[in-house]
Parts: sequence; structure tokens; C-alpha cells
Amino acid sequence: MAQNKIHQTAGRDLLGEFAPGFAQLNDDVLFGNMIWNDTTFSLHDRSLITISVLVGKGITDASLKSHLELGKKHGITRLEISALLTQLALYAGWPNAWAAFRMAKEVWNDDNAFTDKERFQQEMIFPIGEPNTTYAEYFTGNSYIAHISNSQITFSNVSFEPGCRNNWHIHHAATKGGQMLVGVAGRGWYQEEGKPARQILPGTVIHIPANVKHWHGAAADSWFAHLAFEIPGENTSNEWLSPVSNEEYNKLK
Repeated sequence: MAQNKIHQTAGRDLLGEFAPGFAQLNDDVLFGNMIWNDTTFSLHDRSLITISVLVGKGITDASLKSHLELGKKHGITRLEISALLTQLALYAGWPNAWAAFRMAKEVWNDDNAFTDKERFQQEMIFPIGEPNTTYAEYFTGNSYIAHISNSQITFSNVSFEPGCRNNWHIHHAATKGGQMLVGVAGRGWYQEEGKPARQILPGTVIHIPANVKHWHGAAADSWFAHLAFEIPGENTSNEWLSPVSNEEYNKLK
């Protein structure tokens, strides 16, 4: 589950003829694989870093507004931007923070929809992460992903809005393989084909053997997050199948 990549054309659109060298550096280097699309930092964290530098240097013009909007798109919540700018006020200067707060208030002015998301974030130590756009077609509802580690065993924190669940799917493997889930926050469900659904609460551990058809997601009335550990195996692959129907899902309480 790779993070979404940025594809930038502003340099060529605005300065392509006037300053083609600068345009290329802007689009292909700054916003290319060397900087913004380097996966050392998530897009969420890279936005926080960039906003901090701009405010620290007193750059509170349209470029800051643009990066605030980009940061919101990458999952920065109103609670996070408020905490960041409050801290920056003590390091970067009160006037700079005031100017940044005025812009941030405009960007997050319609952010009431994030209230529950922000509250849920406070329930767990792992970040909610970015919208899970790469696999959105295999989910009913909105989900978010934060990559925790790519060393030894790859695992991520996956968060689901109430009612969100992934499609039936199978983790194929010739030997070993499969997946392990650990409940982090909220309440969710896990179900194998032909078996009753099992409730997942914080601390619940679910072992999913390879080649078993299953699905997992949030309860209808609760946000939910779990760690997803990919178990190494031979000839592994994922097969995405049909969505969990509303009729099936609404039977769960």
C-alpha cells in the first residue's frame, strides 16, 4: 500500500517558457522523486515540515496558503495545525504565527466533519495517516493508512470511518504468508467465509492464514483502527473480490 504520489506541473505551466530550467527543478526535483515523492517521510509529515519552515522564515504569502491547503489534503487535521502553529509562535515569532493562523482558519473553516476524526486520533498512539486512495476501489466507505515500518515485517495502521469495510479478499501464498491484525482503537469486525463475524477491540489479535477468504472493517457506529502485519511467504499475492453487501453487514451489531 504505497502512499499517493504528487504530480506537479505548476513550474511548467507558469514558467515553462520564461524559465524552463527552474520549471524543471520545481516539477521534477522538488515535487519529484528526490523530495516530495521520497517515502522517507509521509506526505502528511512532509507538509508539516514545509509549513514549519515557511512560517519560521516569515513567508506568509500565497505559498504558505498553498501548502496549508496541500497539508489538509494530506491529512493534517485542524487540531494538528493549531498545535503546530502554537508551538511555532514561541520559536518563529508571534506575528508570524498570527499571520499563519489567519490563513489556517480559512483553510480549515469548513472542517466540522473532521471533529470525530480528530477525537478518534486522540484515542491511539499511531497516526490515522493519509486517505487510502490507492485501494479505495476495494473499500466501502473512507479509510486511511499510515505506514509504520518497512523493515523486517511490513506493517501499517489502517483506520476506518464508521461503516467502512474492505471487500472480501484472499492473501494467497504457496507457503507461509497471510496477515495478522491487532486492534488499536474503536470497534471493528473480522469475518472468514462461512464463519460468524468476530468483534475486534483494542488489543484483539487476529491471525489470518494464507488462502482464506475474509474481510474486516469498522462497526457501523464506531471509528476503528488496526495494525496490519504482512506475513512473509512464497509466491504471495492479494486477490480482491466482491464487496460485503449491506444486507450482510447490517446483520452485525
